[in-house]
Amino acid sequence: MTYPLDISIIVPFLNENESLPELTQWIAKVMSGEGYTYEIIMVDDGSRDGSWDTVKALSAENPAIHGIRFRRNYGKSAALYEGFKMAQGEIVVTMDADLQDSPEEIPEMRRMILEEGYDLVSGWKQHRQDNKLTKNLPSKLYNATARLVTGISLHDMNCGLKAYRNEVVKNIEVYSEMHRYIPYLAKNAGFDKIGEKPVFHQKRKYGKSKFGMNRFVNGLLDLISLSFLSTFGKKPMHFFGYPGLLMFVVGFIMTIWIIVAKLVHQAQGVHYRAVTDQPLFYLALVAVVLGFLLFLAGFICEMISRSSSGRNDYQIKETF
Repeated sequence: MTYPLDISIIVPFLNENESLPELTQWIAKVMSGEGYTYEIIMVDDGSRDGSWDTVKALSAENPAIHGIRFRRNYGKSAALYEGFKMAQGEIVVTMDADLQDSPEEIPEMRRMILEEGYDLVSGWKQHRQDNKLTKNLPSKLYNATARLVTGISLHDMNCGLKAYRNEVVKNIEVYSEMHRYIPYLAKNAGFDKIGEKPVFHQKRKYGKSKFGMNRFVNGLLDLISLSFLSTFGKKPMHFFGYPGLLMFVVGFIMTIWIIVAKLVHQAQGVHYRAVTDQPLFYLALVAVVLGFLLFLAGFICEMISRSSSGRNDYQIKETF
């Protein structure tokens, strides 16, 4: 398949007015130096500092710059989703607008995809210039957890600087705050050749970071959600049914045990407490009820899944 452009560069931003002129000039210099045909898609995620006026002025000077403006702040995932829809380049690159990512890394990332066959190349901020206590240590813990859950050996899954084949971004859906796990989304869509490149990371030159410590908690919750959906999204009965069936069977066996024990003791003339006086009876009852409810939840989720419009959406690599 041929594409009208070599590279599409998507830059989501929020209140980065001071950085935008320098960033676009830097990108244009690198692209022109390499002889690439390119576009820069600037996605304004609800800025209130005049950033959109700056983008329009920059676009008047450089027709390769295009803009998307949200009416309010929706988040980075929404910005990337809209940028991916617009992208026309053979290679699609995402980078942050704060000048901490270097456009000079793009040619090598493009080469890795075209020559080494990667579907996706993720940047690795090997030597971060952020605060060690608030960024570096939580980031290491977050990435270690992400590697364990996703099975993808990336040192910095949340790095904003990434390069993709165009077909990758057209076949994944980025929503909520799932931009942190785009490599995992790509892997689940069948694009499993994922590479990594150490990239130069600079200190923030203007403004301040838009992300707080809460992003790590949110990231962990999103990872659990994504792992569940990718594993049991189309077969929820397997998730709810197994523990439900196990609890139901255990509760049923406990109930039968109590009744048989009472009958045996009565036949032998031995005093035996009433069934309802025994704590084990109530544990058995709870197990049976919970097992039934879990099984019912799985059945309902299965019905919802089977009526979903995307139940038969599959990634087809090629046909003949």
